[in-house]
Amino acid sequence: MINDDLILQTITPVTHDLGGFKVHRTLPNKARTMVGPFLFFDQMGPAHLDAGNGVDVRPHPHINLATVTYLFEGALGHRDSVGSDIVVEPGAVNLMTAGRGIVHSERSPQTERAAGPLLSGIQTWLALPEKDEETDPAFEHVAKAQLPVVETTNARARVIMGDLWGVSAPTTTYADTIYADIVLDAGGEVPIDPGADERAVYLAVGEATLDGMTLEPMVLYVLRPGIATSLRSSSGARVMLCGGEAFATPRHVWWNFVSSSRERINQAKRDWKAGNFPTVPGDDKEFIPIPEVPLTVSYP
Repeated sequence: MINDDLILQTITPVTHDLGGFKVHRTLPNKARTMVGPFLFFDQMGPAHLDAGNGVDVRPHPHINLATVTYLFEGALGHRDSVGSDIVVEPGAVNLMTAGRGIVHSERSPQTERAAGPLLSGIQTWLALPEKDEETDPAFEHVAKAQLPVVETTNARARVIMGDLWGVSAPTTTYADTIYADIVLDAGGEVPIDPGADERAVYLAVGEATLDGMTLEPMVLYVLRPGIATSLRSSSGARVMLCGGEAFATPRHVWWNFVSSSRERINQAKRDWKAGNFPTVPGDDKEFIPIPEVPLTVSYP
């Protein structure tokens, strides 16, 4: 049963089969587009792909957002049009700032394909403040060892972005942002502070309760502002905490394009069709064509 004094909203996922693995998407949703700057929240897998196969997301464009890739298992190669070429592994962060426009691809590394790649993790998109929407595109990789970990009895939380539990992650933020990976062993408990304007928790794996309320897997629970609470697990769990400042102006989402301006999204559509985006060095032979009906849209 939902505790209405604690929970503002629950968002159940839409599941997409991407061929060999599934993604479970809670944002954007008809009921809600954003939680703080977060406007896209995908759980990838968990999946074990067939031997010899792998993830092959061909080059595709983004504008006016930042993407955050964080893995629990496996590895994912990233290349982009600013020249980045790096593999993200569990516990590290890939932050890609699209700004005025970037193109990237995501593929399983060749070293992972022979045995059949594992893939499990979370990919999110963050809206940029209006003053930063047209910033220069950029890429940042933050290694696992650089991210602070807070430990309590039978629990530990890695701070991916922002300030939480008295520590600060080095990952770049454009708006006030909180983001953490919380691992609870049997009997573990972690407090959730009331600080951010908007917060949500998401049970990715296992069993957990929030102030005694049972959490359902792969559901995004938006918390009421200003209320302190705590996560607990009797048998073990992995929970993501996300949120940050409330945006005063809405963001529109169409396919891979995000902006405060609908016309800016329409311009990006025209530019991708016309081949006006930059290419990805070393991965410029393929691309994803613009869809007639995208899987990802906002709901004004």
